[in-house]
Amino acid sequence: MEKFDVTIIGAGPGGTAAARLLAEAGMRVALAEDRDWGGTCLNRGCVPTKLLLGAVAPLGVLDGFARRHIIEGRETVNFQALNLRVRRFVDTRRRALALELIHKGVHLFKGRGICLSPTEVRIEERDGSASHIQTRYLIFACGTRTSSFPGLRADHRTILSSTTLLQQTAIPESLIIAGGGTIGVEMADIYYHLGSRVVIAEAAPQLAPTEDEDIAAHLRWRLERRGILCLTGVRAVSLEKDRDDRARLTLADGAVYTAAKGLIAAGRMPNTEWVDAESAGCALNRRGFITTDTRLRSSVNSWAIGDVNGRVLLAHAATHQGEYVARCLLGQEEGPYEPGPCPACFHGSLEIMRVGATESEAAALGGEVMVSKAQFAGNVIAQAAGSPTGFVKVVWRNGTICGIAAIGNGVSQLTLSAQLLLLGQYHGAKLNSFMVAYPTLDETLTEAIKAPKTPSQV
Repeated sequence: MEKFDVTIIGAGPGGTAAARLLAEAGMRVALAEDRDWGGTCLNRGCVPTKLLLGAVAPLGVLDGFARRHIIEGRETVNFQALNLRVRRFVDTRRRALALELIHKGVHLFKGRGICLSPTEVRIEERDGSASHIQTRYLIFACGTRTSSFPGLRADHRTILSSTTLLQQTAIPESLIIAGGGTIGVEMADIYYHLGSRVVIAEAAPQLAPTEDEDIAAHLRWRLERRGILCLTGVRAVSLEKDRDDRARLTLADGAVYTAAKGLIAAGRMPNTEWVDAESAGCALNRRGFITTDTRLRSSVNSWAIGDVNGRVLLAHAATHQGEYVARCLLGQEEGPYEPGPCPACFHGSLEIMRVGATESEAAALGGEVMVSKAQFAGNVIAQAAGSPTGFVKVVWRNGTICGIAAIGNGVSQLTLSAQLLLLGQYHGAKLNSFMVAYPTLDETLTEAIKAPKTPSQV
Protein backbone atom coordinates (compact mmCIF):
# COMPACT_ATOMS: atom_id res chain seq x y z
CA MET A 1 0.00 0.00 0.00
CA GLU A 2 1.48 3.33 -1.08
CA LYS A 3 1.86 6.05 1.52
CA PHE A 4 1.44 9.78 0.93
CA ASP A 5 1.72 12.94 2.95
CA VAL A 6 -1.39 14.43 1.36
CA THR A 7 -4.20 12.94 -0.72
CA ILE A 8 -6.38 15.33 -2.70
CA ILE A 9 -9.75 14.18 -4.04
CA GLY A 10 -10.64 16.29 -7.07
CA ALA A 11 -8.38 17.85 -9.72
CA GLY A 12 -10.21 21.09 -10.39
CA PRO A 13 -8.72 24.56 -9.75
CA GLY A 14 -8.58 24.10 -5.97
CA GLY A 15 -7.14 20.61 -5.94
CA THR A 16 -4.48 21.31 -8.54
CA ALA A 17 -3.49 24.61 -6.87
CA ALA A 18 -2.90 22.82 -3.57
CA ALA A 19 -1.11 19.92 -5.27
CA ARG A 20 1.35 22.28 -7.00
CA LEU A 21 2.43 24.09 -3.84
CA LEU A 22 2.67 20.94 -1.74
CA ALA A 23 4.67 19.01 -4.33
CA GLU A 24 7.00 21.96 -4.92
CA ALA A 25 7.70 21.97 -1.16
CA GLY A 26 8.72 18.30 -1.26
CA MET A 27 5.58 16.63 0.06
CA ARG A 28 4.47 13.33 -1.42
CA VAL A 29 1.09 14.15 -2.97
CA ALA A 30 -1.61 11.90 -4.43
CA LEU A 31 -4.26 13.53 -6.63
CA ALA A 32 -7.36 11.50 -7.50
CA GLU A 33 -9.78 12.57 -10.26
CA ASP A 34 -12.57 10.38 -11.60
CA ARG A 35 -13.25 12.40 -14.76
CA ASP A 36 -10.90 14.94 -16.37
CA TRP A 37 -7.84 16.78 -15.12
CA GLY A 38 -8.87 20.37 -14.55
CA GLY A 39 -12.31 19.45 -13.24
CA THR A 40 -15.55 21.11 -14.21
CA CYS A 41 -13.94 24.53 -14.74
CA LEU A 42 -11.61 23.49 -17.53
CA ASN A 43 -13.66 20.76 -19.14
CA ARG A 44 -17.36 21.52 -18.60
CA GLY A 45 -17.64 25.02 -17.17
CA CYS A 46 -15.67 28.25 -17.12
CA VAL A 47 -13.22 27.62 -19.95
CA PRO A 48 -15.46 26.27 -22.73
CA THR A 49 -18.23 28.72 -21.79
CA LYS A 50 -15.89 31.71 -21.98
CA LEU A 51 -14.49 30.56 -25.32
CA LEU A 52 -18.05 30.44 -26.66
CA LEU A 53 -18.84 33.83 -25.15
CA GLY A 54 -15.67 35.26 -26.66
CA ALA A 55 -16.85 34.19 -30.11
CA VAL A 56 -20.32 35.74 -29.77
CA ALA A 57 -19.39 38.89 -27.82
CA PRO A 58 -18.30 40.72 -31.02
CA LEU A 59 -21.80 40.09 -32.39
CA GLY A 60 -23.16 42.13 -29.50
CA VAL A 61 -20.84 44.98 -30.46
CA LEU A 62 -21.96 44.73 -34.09
CA ASP A 63 -25.61 44.74 -32.98
CA GLY A 64 -24.99 48.03 -31.21
CA PHE A 65 -23.52 49.61 -34.33
CA ALA A 66 -26.30 48.15 -36.50
CA ARG A 67 -28.95 49.82 -34.32
CA ARG A 68 -27.21 53.10 -35.05
CA HIS A 69 -27.12 52.31 -38.80
CA ILE A 70 -23.32 52.38 -38.77
CA ILE A 71 -22.86 48.75 -39.85
CA GLU A 72 -25.07 46.81 -42.25
CA GLY A 73 -25.36 43.08 -42.86
CA ARG A 74 -25.04 40.24 -40.42
CA GLU A 75 -22.23 37.95 -39.33
CA THR A 76 -22.92 34.33 -38.42
CA VAL A 77 -20.95 31.86 -36.33
CA ASN A 78 -19.53 28.67 -37.82
CA PHE A 79 -20.68 26.50 -34.92
CA GLN A 80 -18.75 23.41 -36.00
CA ALA A 81 -15.50 25.37 -36.30
CA LEU A 82 -16.13 27.04 -32.95
CA ASN A 83 -16.79 23.71 -31.24
CA LEU A 84 -13.61 22.29 -32.76
CA ARG A 85 -11.59 25.23 -31.44
CA VAL A 86 -13.07 24.85 -27.97
CA ARG A 87 -12.45 21.11 -27.92
CA ARG A 88 -8.85 21.45 -29.11
CA PHE A 89 -8.05 24.17 -26.59
CA VAL A 90 -9.56 22.22 -23.69
CA ASP A 91 -7.80 19.00 -24.73
CA THR A 92 -4.46 20.81 -24.99
CA ARG A 93 -4.86 22.50 -21.60
CA ARG A 94 -5.92 19.24 -19.96
CA ARG A 95 -2.84 17.39 -21.25
CA ALA A 96 -0.56 20.30 -20.33
CA LEU A 97 -1.99 20.38 -16.80
CA ALA A 98 -1.42 16.65 -16.27
CA LEU A 99 2.16 16.90 -17.55
CA GLU A 100 2.85 19.91 -15.35
CA LEU A 101 1.61 18.09 -12.24
CA ILE A 102 3.62 14.97 -13.06
CA HIS A 103 6.70 17.12 -13.64
CA LYS A 104 6.26 18.66 -10.19
CA GLY A 105 6.11 15.18 -8.64
CA VAL A 106 2.37 14.83 -8.05
CA HIS A 107 1.13 11.22 -8.26
CA LEU A 108 -1.96 11.17 -10.47
CA PHE A 109 -4.69 8.58 -9.92
CA LYS A 110 -7.48 8.39 -12.52
CA GLY A 111 -10.39 7.16 -10.45
CA ARG A 112 -12.94 7.91 -7.76
CA GLY A 113 -11.45 8.55 -4.32
CA ILE A 114 -13.47 6.97 -1.48
CA CYS A 115 -12.51 7.42 2.18
CA LEU A 116 -12.27 4.23 4.21
CA SER A 117 -10.95 5.99 7.31
CA PRO A 118 -9.25 9.29 8.16
CA THR A 119 -5.98 7.89 6.81
CA GLU A 120 -6.98 5.39 4.11
CA VAL A 121 -8.46 6.00 0.67
CA ARG A 122 -9.62 3.55 -1.98
CA ILE A 123 -9.38 4.80 -5.54
CA GLU A 124 -11.81 3.02 -7.84
CA GLU A 125 -10.93 3.22 -11.51
CA ARG A 126 -13.45 2.97 -14.33
CA ASP A 127 -12.21 -0.43 -15.43
CA GLY A 128 -13.17 -1.85 -12.04
CA SER A 129 -9.67 -2.02 -10.57
CA ALA A 130 -8.87 -0.26 -7.31
CA SER A 131 -5.87 1.11 -5.44
CA HIS A 132 -5.55 1.54 -1.69
CA ILE A 133 -3.37 4.31 -0.30
CA GLN A 134 -2.50 5.62 3.14
CA THR A 135 -2.27 9.32 3.84
CA ARG A 136 -1.49 11.69 6.69
CA TYR A 137 -3.77 14.45 5.42
CA LEU A 138 -6.81 14.73 3.15
CA ILE A 139 -8.06 17.59 1.03
CA PHE A 140 -11.57 17.36 -0.40
CA ALA A 141 -11.84 19.32 -3.67
CA CYS A 142 -14.49 17.27 -5.46
CA GLY A 143 -16.70 20.16 -6.60
CA THR A 144 -20.35 20.29 -7.60
CA ARG A 145 -22.71 19.42 -10.44
CA THR A 146 -26.04 20.70 -11.78
CA SER A 147 -28.82 20.43 -9.20
CA SER A 148 -31.89 18.36 -9.96
CA PHE A 149 -35.36 18.58 -8.44
CA PRO A 150 -38.67 16.78 -8.97
CA GLY A 151 -39.83 17.87 -12.41
CA LEU A 152 -36.47 19.51 -13.12
CA ARG A 153 -34.14 16.68 -14.08
CA ALA A 154 -31.91 16.52 -17.13
CA ASP A 155 -32.39 13.59 -19.51
CA HIS A 156 -29.35 14.89 -21.46
CA ARG A 157 -31.18 14.70 -24.77
CA THR A 158 -34.01 17.22 -24.65
CA ILE A 159 -33.60 18.55 -21.12
CA LEU A 160 -29.94 19.40 -20.70
CA SER A 161 -27.49 20.29 -17.96
CA SER A 162 -24.85 22.93 -18.65
CA THR A 163 -22.45 20.06 -19.36
CA THR A 164 -24.60 18.44 -22.03
CA LEU A 165 -25.56 21.81 -23.53
CA LEU A 166 -21.86 22.47 -24.10
CA GLN A 167 -21.65 19.11 -25.88
CA GLN A 168 -24.33 19.97 -28.46
CA THR A 169 -23.20 19.80 -32.08
CA ALA A 170 -26.22 21.66 -33.51
CA ILE A 171 -27.81 24.97 -32.55
CA PRO A 172 -31.40 24.49 -31.30
CA GLU A 173 -33.96 26.73 -32.94
CA SER A 174 -35.26 27.59 -29.46
CA LEU A 175 -34.07 27.15 -25.89
CA ILE A 176 -35.77 27.42 -22.49
CA ILE A 177 -33.49 28.08 -19.54
CA ALA A 178 -34.64 27.37 -15.98
CA GLY A 179 -32.44 29.55 -13.79
CA GLY A 180 -31.35 33.17 -14.18
CA GLY A 181 -28.03 33.13 -12.37
CA THR A 182 -24.58 33.29 -13.97
CA ILE A 183 -24.91 30.04 -15.94
CA GLY A 184 -28.41 30.78 -17.19
CA VAL A 185 -27.62 34.34 -18.26
CA GLU A 186 -24.37 33.41 -19.99
CA MET A 187 -25.98 30.54 -21.87
CA ALA A 188 -28.83 32.83 -22.91
CA ASP A 189 -26.25 35.27 -24.31
CA ILE A 190 -24.45 32.52 -26.24
CA TYR A 191 -27.49 30.91 -27.80
CA TYR A 192 -29.29 34.15 -28.62
CA HIS A 193 -26.29 35.24 -30.70
CA LEU A 194 -26.10 31.78 -32.29
CA GLY A 195 -29.66 32.27 -33.52
CA SER A 196 -31.84 30.47 -30.98
CA ARG A 197 -35.05 31.97 -29.61
CA VAL A 198 -34.42 32.08 -25.88
CA VAL A 199 -36.70 32.06 -22.84
CA ILE A 200 -35.11 32.42 -19.41
CA ALA A 201 -37.12 31.76 -16.23
CA GLU A 202 -36.00 32.63 -12.70
CA ALA A 203 -38.04 31.96 -9.55
CA ALA A 204 -36.50 34.91 -7.70
CA PRO A 205 -37.97 38.39 -8.26
CA GLN A 206 -35.08 39.26 -10.59
CA LEU A 207 -32.45 37.79 -12.87
CA ALA A 208 -28.98 37.66 -11.30
CA PRO A 209 -30.45 37.08 -7.81
CA THR A 210 -27.10 37.70 -6.07
CA GLU A 211 -26.87 41.23 -7.48
CA ASP A 212 -28.70 44.43 -6.56
CA GLU A 213 -32.04 45.34 -8.10
CA ASP A 214 -30.70 48.18 -10.26
CA ILE A 215 -28.01 45.94 -11.78
CA ALA A 216 -30.56 43.18 -12.40
CA ALA A 217 -33.05 45.64 -13.91
CA HIS A 218 -30.48 46.90 -16.41
CA LEU A 219 -29.54 43.31 -17.28
CA ARG A 220 -33.15 42.43 -17.97
CA TRP A 221 -33.67 45.57 -20.06
CA ARG A 222 -30.68 44.70 -22.26
CA LEU A 223 -31.72 41.05 -22.68
CA GLU A 224 -35.32 41.90 -23.52
CA ARG A 225 -34.18 44.58 -25.94
CA ARG A 226 -32.45 41.80 -27.85
CA GLY A 227 -35.59 39.67 -27.88
CA ILE A 228 -34.88 37.27 -25.01
CA LEU A 229 -38.06 36.58 -23.03
CA CYS A 230 -37.33 36.99 -19.30
CA LEU A 231 -39.73 35.49 -16.76
CA THR A 232 -39.11 36.27 -13.08
CA GLY A 233 -40.85 35.82 -9.77
CA VAL A 234 -42.68 32.62 -10.73
CA ARG A 235 -41.44 29.16 -9.75
CA ALA A 236 -40.88 26.53 -12.42
CA VAL A 237 -43.03 23.52 -11.58
CA SER A 238 -41.42 21.37 -14.25
CA LEU A 239 -39.17 21.40 -17.30
CA GLU A 240 -39.69 18.09 -19.04
CA LYS A 241 -39.83 16.48 -22.47
CA ASP A 242 -43.31 16.46 -24.00
CA ARG A 243 -44.85 13.97 -26.45
CA ASP A 244 -43.24 15.74 -29.40
CA ASP A 245 -39.75 15.49 -27.87
CA ARG A 246 -39.74 19.20 -27.11
CA ALA A 247 -38.91 20.90 -23.83
CA ARG A 248 -42.02 21.98 -21.95
CA LEU A 249 -41.76 24.52 -19.11
CA THR A 250 -44.70 24.76 -16.72
CA LEU A 251 -44.76 27.64 -14.25
CA ALA A 252 -46.58 27.83 -10.93
CA ASP A 253 -49.02 30.40 -12.34
CA GLY A 254 -50.09 27.88 -15.00
CA ALA A 255 -48.20 29.42 -17.93
CA VAL A 256 -46.61 26.93 -20.34
CA TYR A 257 -43.73 27.50 -22.77
CA THR A 258 -42.14 25.06 -25.22
CA ALA A 259 -38.82 24.96 -27.06
CA ALA A 260 -36.58 22.55 -28.94
CA LYS A 261 -34.30 22.16 -25.91
CA GLY A 262 -34.38 22.96 -22.22
CA LEU A 263 -31.52 23.82 -19.87
CA ILE A 264 -31.60 23.32 -16.11
CA ALA A 265 -29.40 26.00 -14.57
CA ALA A 266 -31.06 26.26 -11.17
CA GLY A 267 -28.16 25.81 -8.78
CA ARG A 268 -25.42 23.32 -8.01
CA MET A 269 -25.18 20.32 -5.69
CA PRO A 270 -22.00 18.89 -4.10
CA ASN A 271 -20.26 15.74 -5.30
CA THR A 272 -20.18 14.17 -1.83
CA GLU A 273 -22.52 11.19 -2.11
CA TRP A 274 -19.69 8.84 -3.14
CA VAL A 275 -16.55 10.14 -1.33
CA ASP A 276 -17.80 8.93 2.09
CA ALA A 277 -16.29 11.96 3.81
CA GLU A 278 -17.99 10.88 7.05
CA SER A 279 -15.54 7.97 7.26
CA ALA A 280 -12.78 10.56 7.41
CA GLY A 281 -14.50 12.27 10.35
CA CYS A 282 -16.24 15.01 8.34
CA ALA A 283 -19.80 16.28 8.70
CA LEU A 284 -22.17 17.27 5.91
CA ASN A 285 -24.80 19.96 6.12
CA ARG A 286 -28.40 19.35 5.05
CA ARG A 287 -27.54 20.15 1.42
CA GLY A 288 -24.62 17.72 1.39
CA PHE A 289 -21.76 20.25 1.51
CA ILE A 290 -18.80 19.43 3.76
CA THR A 291 -18.76 21.68 6.81
CA THR A 292 -15.54 23.52 7.68
CA ASP A 293 -14.16 25.68 10.46
CA THR A 294 -12.49 29.08 10.14
CA ARG A 295 -9.37 27.43 8.70
CA LEU A 296 -11.32 25.34 6.16
CA ARG A 297 -10.62 22.27 8.26
CA SER A 298 -13.28 19.56 7.98
CA SER A 299 -11.83 17.06 10.50
CA VAL A 300 -8.67 16.57 12.52
CA ASN A 301 -6.59 15.76 9.43
CA SER A 302 -8.73 16.98 6.51
CA TRP A 303 -9.78 20.18 4.75
CA ALA A 304 -12.52 20.95 2.24
CA ILE A 305 -11.94 23.58 -0.46
CA GLY A 306 -13.84 25.09 -3.36
CA ASP A 307 -17.43 24.33 -4.29
CA VAL A 308 -17.67 21.29 -2.04
CA ASN A 309 -17.61 23.38 1.15
CA GLY A 310 -20.45 25.55 -0.18
CA ARG A 311 -18.87 28.89 0.77
CA VAL A 312 -18.34 30.46 -2.67
CA LEU A 313 -18.98 28.45 -5.84
CA LEU A 314 -16.37 30.12 -8.05
CA ALA A 315 -13.19 28.70 -9.58
CA HIS A 316 -10.94 31.52 -8.34
CA ALA A 317 -12.27 31.04 -4.81
CA ALA A 318 -11.33 27.35 -5.02
CA THR A 319 -7.80 28.23 -6.18
CA HIS A 320 -7.39 30.77 -3.38
CA GLN A 321 -8.62 28.28 -0.78
CA GLY A 322 -6.40 25.51 -2.16
CA GLU A 323 -3.31 27.67 -1.89
CA TYR A 324 -4.25 28.73 1.64
CA VAL A 325 -4.69 25.13 2.81
CA ALA A 326 -1.38 24.15 1.20
CA ARG A 327 0.33 26.92 3.16
CA CYS A 328 -1.38 25.70 6.34
CA LEU A 329 0.02 22.21 5.80
CA LEU A 330 3.46 23.69 5.18
CA GLY A 331 3.32 25.70 8.40
CA GLN A 332 3.17 29.01 6.56
CA GLU A 333 -0.35 30.00 7.71
CA GLU A 334 -1.60 30.03 11.28
CA GLY A 335 -4.58 32.37 11.19
CA PRO A 336 -8.13 31.83 9.96
CA TYR A 337 -8.96 31.93 6.28
CA GLU A 338 -9.63 35.55 5.33
CA PRO A 339 -10.12 35.88 1.57
CA GLY A 340 -11.08 39.54 1.52
CA PRO A 341 -13.71 40.71 -0.99
CA CYS A 342 -14.38 37.91 -3.46
CA PRO A 343 -14.79 39.19 -7.04
CA ALA A 344 -17.67 37.86 -9.13
CA CYS A 345 -18.43 38.34 -12.82
CA PHE A 346 -21.00 37.62 -15.51
CA HIS A 347 -19.18 37.39 -18.85
CA GLY A 348 -20.35 37.89 -22.42
CA SER A 349 -21.57 40.65 -24.71
CA LEU A 350 -22.99 42.31 -21.58
CA GLU A 351 -21.01 41.87 -18.40
CA ILE A 352 -21.47 42.34 -14.66
CA MET A 353 -18.64 42.83 -12.21
CA ARG A 354 -18.77 43.10 -8.43
CA VAL A 355 -16.32 43.07 -5.53
CA GLY A 356 -17.43 43.35 -1.94
CA ALA A 357 -20.95 43.87 -0.64
CA THR A 358 -24.10 44.64 -2.57
CA GLU A 359 -26.22 47.58 -1.45
CA SER A 360 -28.67 45.09 0.11
CA GLU A 361 -25.92 43.33 2.03
CA ALA A 362 -24.54 46.63 3.30
CA ALA A 363 -28.01 47.74 4.42
CA ALA A 364 -28.45 44.48 6.34
CA LEU A 365 -25.28 45.26 8.31
CA GLY A 366 -26.73 48.57 9.49
CA GLY A 367 -25.09 51.93 9.78
CA GLU A 368 -25.18 54.75 7.25
CA VAL A 369 -25.32 53.29 3.72
CA MET A 370 -24.81 55.57 0.72
CA VAL A 371 -24.51 54.97 -3.03
CA SER A 372 -22.63 56.82 -5.76
CA LYS A 373 -22.83 56.09 -9.49
CA ALA A 374 -21.34 57.04 -12.84
CA GLN A 375 -22.80 56.18 -16.24
CA PHE A 376 -20.82 54.78 -19.17
CA ALA A 377 -22.66 57.03 -21.66
CA GLY A 378 -19.86 59.61 -21.60
CA ASN A 379 -17.01 57.09 -21.70
CA VAL A 380 -15.12 57.02 -25.02
CA ILE A 381 -14.25 53.32 -24.79
CA ALA A 382 -17.86 52.41 -23.98
CA GLN A 383 -18.99 54.50 -26.95
CA ALA A 384 -16.38 52.83 -29.14
CA ALA A 385 -17.90 49.44 -28.27
CA GLY A 386 -21.21 50.53 -29.77
CA SER A 387 -23.40 50.03 -26.68
CA PRO A 388 -22.50 52.69 -24.11
CA THR A 389 -25.19 51.75 -21.62
CA GLY A 390 -24.59 50.64 -18.06
CA PHE A 391 -22.97 52.16 -15.02
CA VAL A 392 -20.54 51.75 -12.15
CA LYS A 393 -21.99 51.70 -8.66
CA VAL A 394 -20.11 52.25 -5.39
CA VAL A 395 -21.65 51.23 -2.07
CA TRP A 396 -20.49 53.11 1.01
CA ARG A 397 -21.03 52.14 4.64
CA ASN A 398 -20.16 54.55 7.43
CA GLY A 399 -17.97 56.56 5.07
CA THR A 400 -15.90 53.69 3.65
CA ILE A 401 -16.21 51.79 0.37
CA CYS A 402 -17.68 48.36 1.03
CA GLY A 403 -18.66 47.32 -2.51
CA ILE A 404 -18.15 48.22 -6.15
CA ALA A 405 -20.26 46.86 -9.01
CA ALA A 406 -20.60 47.58 -12.71
CA ILE A 407 -22.73 46.48 -15.65
CA GLY A 408 -21.85 47.13 -19.29
CA ASN A 409 -19.63 45.98 -22.12
CA GLY A 410 -16.23 44.71 -20.96
CA VAL A 411 -16.65 45.55 -17.27
CA SER A 412 -15.16 42.22 -16.13
CA GLN A 413 -11.82 43.87 -16.97
CA LEU A 414 -12.42 46.31 -14.10
CA THR A 415 -12.45 43.59 -11.45
CA LEU A 416 -8.87 43.88 -10.20
CA SER A 417 -8.91 47.70 -10.32
CA ALA A 418 -12.11 47.75 -8.29
CA GLN A 419 -10.73 45.26 -5.78
CA LEU A 420 -7.55 47.27 -5.25
CA LEU A 421 -9.52 50.52 -4.88
CA LEU A 422 -11.77 48.87 -2.29
CA LEU A 423 -8.95 47.24 -0.33
CA GLY A 424 -6.88 50.43 -0.34
CA GLN A 425 -9.91 52.64 0.38
CA TYR A 426 -8.91 55.00 -2.42
CA HIS A 427 -11.36 57.87 -2.09
CA GLY A 428 -11.18 61.56 -1.24
CA ALA A 429 -7.68 62.99 -1.35
CA LYS A 430 -6.16 59.50 -1.51
CA LEU A 431 -7.68 58.99 -4.96
CA ASN A 432 -5.42 61.81 -6.22
CA SER A 433 -2.29 59.75 -5.54
CA PHE A 434 -2.37 58.14 -9.00
CA MET A 435 -3.57 59.01 -12.48
CA VAL A 436 -6.04 57.07 -14.64
CA ALA A 437 -5.27 56.37 -18.29
CA TYR A 438 -7.46 58.00 -20.92
CA PRO A 439 -9.46 56.65 -22.64
CA THR A 440 -10.32 53.61 -20.52
CA LEU A 441 -13.30 52.18 -18.68
CA ASP A 442 -11.30 52.84 -15.49
CA GLU A 443 -12.26 56.50 -15.80
CA THR A 444 -15.89 55.71 -15.07
CA LEU A 445 -14.80 53.55 -12.14
CA THR A 446 -13.02 56.46 -10.46
CA GLU A 447 -15.80 58.88 -11.47
CA ALA A 448 -18.25 56.71 -9.54
CA ILE A 449 -16.09 57.00 -6.42
CA LYS A 450 -15.97 60.80 -6.81
CA ALA A 451 -19.67 61.13 -7.65
CA PRO A 452 -22.15 62.63 -5.15
CA LYS A 453 -23.49 60.09 -2.65
CA THR A 454 -27.17 59.49 -2.12
CA PRO A 455 -28.78 57.59 0.78
CA SER A 456 -29.54 53.95 0.09
CA GLN A 457 -33.18 53.24 -0.73
CA VAL A 458 -32.93 49.55 0.19
